[in-house]
Amino acid sequence: MGSRPSPEAALPERAAWAEIDLDAIRDNVLALRRAAAPAEVLAVVKANAYGHGAVPVARAALRAGACGLGVATVDEGVELRRAGVTAPVLVLGSLRPEEAGRAVAHDLALTVSEGGVADAANRHAGATDREARLHLKVDTGMGRIGASPRDAVRLARRLAGLPHAVLEGCYTHFASADAADLSAASAQLDRFREVLDALDREGVRPRWRHAANSAATLALPASHLDLVRCGIALYGVAPAPHLRGRAALRPAMRVCARIVYHKRVPAGTAIGYGGIYRTSRETTIATLPIGYADGYPRLAGERGAVLIGDTRAPIAGRISMDQITVDVGDAPVAMGDAAELWGGRVPVEDVADAAQTIAYEVLARTARRLPRVFLEDGRVRAVQTLLDGD
Repeated sequence: MGSRPSPEAALPERAAWAEIDLDAIRDNVLALRRAAAPAEVLAVVKANAYGHGAVPVARAALRAGACGLGVATVDEGVELRRAGVTAPVLVLGSLRPEEAGRAVAHDLALTVSEGGVADAANRHAGATDREARLHLKVDTGMGRIGASPRDAVRLARRLAGLPHAVLEGCYTHFASADAADLSAASAQLDRFREVLDALDREGVRPRWRHAANSAATLALPASHLDLVRCGIALYGVAPAPHLRGRAALRPAMRVCARIVYHKRVPAGTAIGYGGIYRTSRETTIATLPIGYADGYPRLAGERGAVLIGDTRAPIAGRISMDQITVDVGDAPVAMGDAAELWGGRVPVEDVADAAQTIAYEVLARTARRLPRVFLEDGRVRAVQTLLDGD
């Protein structure tokens, strides 16, 4: 990230925060639009925009030309609507019929894999003089949700015949577009194209045909179709190491914390729960007011490190719920010095590797209690805490 909060008064009172660079979100959308053209880009902002803040990220993505937004649940869509976001929103998750009414009432497009949800949406739309917007999901090899290719045409005909609904989309999802070997993804795409061809022969032609996630957007141009759905790439993280550099992406989140306590300790000092870390020499131990309740992975404590100035400080002992201790060695530190936990010179992928997980999980688990500092045009645009709205 290029810009940093300034002046100091713009930072939250709490000595730990996440900086969200909305300029990076904008630039990433522009880069993905170039990579996907002429297909449109749907910005996936589920899970609180992968921890970045759903409403500010959604607004930034739309200003950069995203054609709509993707969420996982009706509640996530309603959050956007209540914040005044009027752009198209697609609920990507599978819904129960009982949820269809709220989705229709808030003009959310629904994913449909069977007839029950579609029927419920059609009833609610008819009763309220609205139109239900539907996207048929086809399971071509992911195995989670979606109609089978053999059933998709029959279901599409049924959906297209509903009087108060419009079948505006048909889509599938890749299981391994982030693999170096794209043969499985290509086979899924072939199966999906067969379904689309069969729909076309039946006269069913949804406006939006989509298959590509972030990985396929970068690696499988044949999958772009009318629309690509970009999640992790929107936030400046490559879906896989071999896809780095395929587009000009830059991380949008940087997590920081200030030293709230430090002390010199002798060799052999046990640090943290269980005393599993013992200092090998006289050293300085610094405490940061951030922990696994804020989203820093507990497993990263065994191999992780933070950056304080130019000093790489390994984590000392187990990650606590609200605090992390780091071994600074003989480097000079002071109360209030800032440590970077990830996002700038500490890639979030390194934290994920230390925690034996993926960057998606680390970002998405960044807790709402961690204040967000939103940067735009090189300035602090807003500071959002747990008690604030959007």
